[in-house]
Amino acid sequence: MALKDISFFSEDIAFTLKDKAKVRSWIGDTIKAEGFKRIGELSFVFCSDAYLLEINKQYLDHDTYTDIVTFDSSEEEDLIAGDIFISVERTQENAAKFGVTERDELHRVIIHGVLHLCGFLDKKKEDKELMTAKENEYLTKRSF
Repeated sequence: MALKDISFFSEDIAFTLKDKAKVRSWIGDTIKAEGFKRIGELSFVFCSDAYLLEINKQYLDHDTYTDIVTFDSSEEEDLIAGDIFISVERTQENAAKFGVTERDELHRVIIHGVLHLCGFLDKKKEDKELMTAKENEYLTKRSF
């Protein structure tokens, strides 16, 4: 599992993820626990609401704000690769709305994107319930 292939970037905002090495390790442990053997290039791009709205419109034809957009570029069954765009503004607003810390909400959204790449869906009620249960499971496995 090549954790060095997990990268973090920011676009159009000043944002630096804290505890990058620990977050990388946590993401790697999650991917491994879900049965995947390898990590290809996995990029997390932290951005503004406006930036993510443009991506949502351009690539998904959705004219709505969202906290995350995930693009899967995996080409082999046991490999995880993709680009995950996260609106830091949206995660901060959601943290206040749900009464959780900004760090916990950001980590929930990070692992949500990883779970999408692992094959989990969230459009139907039962899929969303399973996704939330998985998010909660992996959030409790953080050691930092």
